[in-house]
Amino acid sequence: MDNGAMENFFGRLKVEMFYGEKFESVNAFIDELKSYIDYYNNERISMKLKGMSPAQYRTHSQAS
Repeated sequence: MDNGAMENFFGRLKVEMFYGEKFESVNAFIDELKSYIDYYNNERISMKLKGMSPAQYRTHSQAS
């Protein structure tokens, strides 16, 4: 299997959350990472997913 999906995620994570940021502690980084992952899965709109977030798209796809 190709790991392109994870490479894409980590690339976006680094650009959107990590580069240029300084975290006060490891716990501050972990909290910000959890917040970003929640945003990525539940709020981020993707045109490839018909303008829905990944969570909305999964729910929509399962209902069909």
